[in-house]
Amino acid sequence: MPTLQDSRYRYRIFAMVFFIALINYVDRGALSFAANDIANEFHFNKAQLGAVLGYFGFGYLFGSLCGGFLADRVGTKKVWLMAGALWSLLEIATAWAGEVGVALFGGSAIMGFAALRILFGFSEGPAYALMNKTIAHWAPQKERGFSLSIGLLSTQIGSLLTAPLAVGLLLLTDDWRSMFILLGLFSLLAIGLFARVFTDSPHQHPKVNQAELAAITGDQVTESAQPRLPWWRFFSSRTLVFNALGYFSFLYVTFVLVTWSPKYLQDTFNYDLHSLWYVAMIPWSGACFTVLLGGKIADTLLKRTRNLRLARNLFAAVTLLLTAGCFVLIPFMHSPAAIIALMTLGNALNALVNNVYWSVVIDVTPRPSVGAYSGMTLAIANLASILAPTLSGWLAQHHGYNAMFFATAAVSFCSMFCMTLLQPEKKLHAPAGAPAWKKRVAS
Repeated sequence: MPTLQDSRYRYRIFAMVFFIALINYVDRGALSFAANDIANEFHFNKAQLGAVLGYFGFGYLFGSLCGGFLADRVGTKKVWLMAGALWSLLEIATAWAGEVGVALFGGSAIMGFAALRILFGFSEGPAYALMNKTIAHWAPQKERGFSLSIGLLSTQIGSLLTAPLAVGLLLLTDDWRSMFILLGLFSLLAIGLFARVFTDSPHQHPKVNQAELAAITGDQVTESAQPRLPWWRFFSSRTLVFNALGYFSFLYVTFVLVTWSPKYLQDTFNYDLHSLWYVAMIPWSGACFTVLLGGKIADTLLKRTRNLRLARNLFAAVTLLLTAGCFVLIPFMHSPAAIIALMTLGNALNALVNNVYWSVVIDVTPRPSVGAYSGMTLAIANLASILAPTLSGWLAQHHGYNAMFFATAAVSFCSMFCMTLLQPEKKLHAPAGAPAWKKRVAS
């Protein structure tokens, strides 16, 4: 009797999650390319513009936290759809952010941007916690690292494509407001397509056959046998806390480049929109490859050595040290080619470790709590989405752009130290001796 072939539908799910997360990143990054037009129209200086770019992070922090908890309770698909529809509508509404501020906040355009960017950040916050929970349900353990890398590639591809898409729409429409409207409408269409193909788990999807289901679940403990842990147990794990602090560095570097590299290149080397569309893509080009390579390296190290500390701690620490070195060198360079090369290399090295942070959460957390603990990791790390653009704007205004790069290097070095302290082999469990009902409902 012939063996039933794996239907391999999980790869379509991974591709769709990648696509939605990519749109998520394009939508959030578009504001940076309209920054000059917005600053000129509303008379924002660099520090004020940094605040506008940083408001997103306040909402993003709480959105990532709430999204993970909601996914564990009401289902991943429902949260994906609610968040996606909301961020699409708020992307459209950003076109009138200044007018909202003038009308509702005593003539303050910056308060209008603050309100809408905080709400927009809240709606986009759940995306990566949802992605991690999706991978935890849909990926076999042996494919987990690479599957995560495919999803996380959306950060780099999204950032790379934001430049030509945003600049293209700005040049095509000659209107920054139209750019936000068109991006938001496209996002709504993509969320509608996503709703047709996604389910919370492979057990629920009619196109997943028994062979694929066995491949996905064969090496996983059944979910019913695992407890959902209370939120506070996150902070009892040294590994989860230091992993979240390590992930802070990844997001700090990412948000510095996403929010400030377009304006830095415009101000320092006088690039206009006609050249910025391709120049601003370069710092993301290497990261598109290394985020995939990082997953492969982590999987290979684990497979060959069976040593989680080598595949997580050592790999991350060495790479982050090199990342810090790239950014600390930028202020000593004077040619645009050398500076863009160091930005590209530093970002590529930073992305090489992206997979590790999410893998560590899955390594130590029971599957019913992966969504919540991914959200908590993201919430802690996403302090960077507030600090990176705001601090960079203040440093650029008062001390010049070089200070911005020194701060970025310092954050990467601190993250390197945090990643040496992980204990990824120590999995969280319900407290010994806890009553059965407590284990089921996470005490």
